[in-house]
Amino acid sequence: MPGRLITFEGTEGSGKTTQISLLAERLRAQGHPVRTLREPGGTAIGEEIRHTLKHSPANHAMTPEAELLLMNASRAQLVREVIRPALAAGQIVLCDRYYDSTIAYQGYGRQLDLRMVQSLIEVAVGGTRPDLTLVFVVPQEVSEARRRVRQPTLPLSLKRDRFEEADRAFFDRVAQGYQALAAAEPGRVRLLDATGKVADIQAAIWDLVQPLLPGKGRPAG
Repeated sequence: MPGRLITFEGTEGSGKTTQISLLAERLRAQGHPVRTLREPGGTAIGEEIRHTLKHSPANHAMTPEAELLLMNASRAQLVREVIRPALAAGQIVLCDRYYDSTIAYQGYGRQLDLRMVQSLIEVAVGGTRPDLTLVFVVPQEVSEARRRVRQPTLPLSLKRDRFEEADRAFFDRVAQGYQALAAAEPGRVRLLDATGKVADIQAAIWDLVQPLLPGKGRPAG
């Protein structure tokens, strides 16, 4: 039986990483094979690109177009090297960001032509589309506060993140992009209020994920 691809989206500090870990743990406890991934990254090549995009001291002059191409280069490698084989093997793939991030960040945030963005995404992913996309929604003030709390805990090599250096107007446009995606594909893209308690968000995610599960695991408890 083919696997499932579930992607997690949202602006910085929205709590995606915590919820991916919790969902993976619950799925594995029920006997489902799970693969967790992140974008950009997820392969040796992708992790090199991730460093260039986010943390390299040489990336200050990167243009939006170069950013778009690098994102999709990492994605193309991830899809072919990891995601497609995992889905063919019947695994549930949980990916921290996927192509909706590129529409929101490079399309809406960087204000690149959306037709160009979509055409490059098509090259990168082809027919490998998510079964479900969860968009974590938090106000800008919450996102900024969470990033300030997180900053001192990061290793020195990760303290600078080029995307987090963008201004509030950029992140406002990103949020608008996610809203537009949810409006365009309401069956796939689901908005989640990510300001509540971790357990409440976890329960809301499970309600959306459970109907998609292959019939292998034990009944949910």
